[in-house]
Amino acid sequence: MDRLKDKVALITGAARGQGRAMAELFMQEGARAVISGDVLDAENADTSSVEFVRLDVTKDDQWKAVIDKIVADHGKIDILINNAAICLYQPILETTNEIYDRVLDVDLKSIFFGMREVLPHMIARKQGSIINVSSIWGLAGVPNSYAYQAAKGAILNVSKNVAATHGEDGVRCNSLHPGYILSPMNEHQAPDINAALIAGTVLKRAGQPIETAYAALFLASDEASYVTGTSLVVDGGYLAP
Repeated sequence: MDRLKDKVALITGAARGQGRAMAELFMQEGARAVISGDVLDAENADTSSVEFVRLDVTKDDQWKAVIDKIVADHGKIDILINNAAICLYQPILETTNEIYDRVLDVDLKSIFFGMREVLPHMIARKQGSIINVSSIWGLAGVPNSYAYQAAKGAILNVSKNVAATHGEDGVRCNSLHPGYILSPMNEHQAPDINAALIAGTVLKRAGQPIETAYAALFLASDEASYVTGTSLVVDGGYLAP
């Protein structure tokens, strides 16, 4: 129960779904503090030991304010998980400038803001773990969802870039690629899409948020001290065939 003993973590998009599962699990595993940064209000926040703060990940000034406060309150930040995301389904010919910018701002540019803000603190202490949540659609093609796939594919390489650039500074950076995970983000997804995703897995079921959370726990912990620049897939074997 102490795989993250004394660690301080910030997880975006952690008011609900897999982000919330990560936050609660991290506290159970001995973290000193886990901060959830989200624009949504968290349910049952008063019964949780997670700290919930307002963070619009598309605003770089809010990133600075949140991370500065974490360091002021806790003296450090060990872990950043960029989990916040939105998914829109338009194919390229139906993707307007507004749709493209909105998805890329939330799903990709926010990761740039977060890593740029947290890296100096991690470099100063010669340690840190950054986990950028991508998707199986960051590794394979899918019809439609042009902007979403553009963002998720880019997350793979920006994670490798930071791993390569700051490995000697003691900072690890990896991408996490969930498949179909039951969560509020996809609860309104078309049933035929969900059925196809489940049928495509070798386990023939959807994933649970806690299953993604345990993968994030490994990457965040010192157990993964020799793991950086990699892409961890949690998809029930969807990409295996």
